[in-house]
Amino acid sequence: MNLGIYGLGRMGANMVRRLAESGEHRVVAGNRSPEPVEEAIGHGAEGAYSLEEFVEKLEKPRVLWCMLPAGEITDKVLGQLADLADEGDIIVDGGNSYFRDSVARAREMEARGLRYLDAGISGGVWGYEVGYCTMVGGDRGAFEHVEPALETLAPPEGYAYIGEAGAGHFTKMIHNGIEYGMLQAYAEGFEILQKSRYDVDLRAVSHLWNQGSVVRSWVLELAERAFEKDGNLESIAGYVEDSGEGRWTVMEAINEDVPASTIAGSLFARFASRQEESFSAKVISALRNEFGGHAVREASTKGYEEQQ
Repeated sequence: MNLGIYGLGRMGANMVRRLAESGEHRVVAGNRSPEPVEEAIGHGAEGAYSLEEFVEKLEKPRVLWCMLPAGEITDKVLGQLADLADEGDIIVDGGNSYFRDSVARAREMEARGLRYLDAGISGGVWGYEVGYCTMVGGDRGAFEHVEPALETLAPPEGYAYIGEAGAGHFTKMIHNGIEYGMLQAYAEGFEILQKSRYDVDLRAVSHLWNQGSVVRSWVLELAERAFEKDGNLESIAGYVEDSGEGRWTVMEAINEDVPASTIAGSLFARFASRQEESFSAKVISALRNEFGGHAVREASTKGYEEQQ
């Protein structure tokens, strides 16, 4: 089939490569900066150096697949693609957009005679090699049209039509919320091992647990790789970002009255990782001193001056 992918970051570029190298599709690769486009051409794609060229190079009905970060840049590019597209064209948002935004976009696209799909994609930097698990919501006919590309991108049985507009991004949001909890559970377990009285080889334990244990997983395989590079992760700062999906998952849990304590706790743990010194911990220490006379540690003058 014919399709275009715009946004050649780590995932977008590797998706183009997997599609183009399959020999089954004609792929147009577009990006704001030219270097990733030229790299995609080297893998067998056709290049486009502007949105106008990107749209012009595709045959109708066009498949205009956007692979950009959620938020303002995706809003802008999807709007520009809609302005350039013709009735019956298919616009796909493959980023991690908030599902409520996808519901609103689907209505806007439909009003303009366009078909819209929200595709939640999991695979990260490994997707080129092992495939992209893809969760799709939106127009069912549009899904059937792009299905040959989905089949190439995904591992066996690794893609599905989830439901109406927003369902793909909603399902990916929950997927990422679960991921937060999984990572936190592994992290806490390894920290207990690392701080114990035993001189535990964390890489060896990661490998061992993947041999038939209940907690075996691909994430644990990645832990083994990480510990093999740096046994106690001494080169890595304990600062953990979040890209939004965990927050949205917790918000939806609140909206649906679902007790999601594990996911919420893992999100808050990420917030805590970014604090050099916790003011809430200071409050607790001060209160313990006030009601029980418990000793407090004085802040260093250097730290105090830096804060000022």
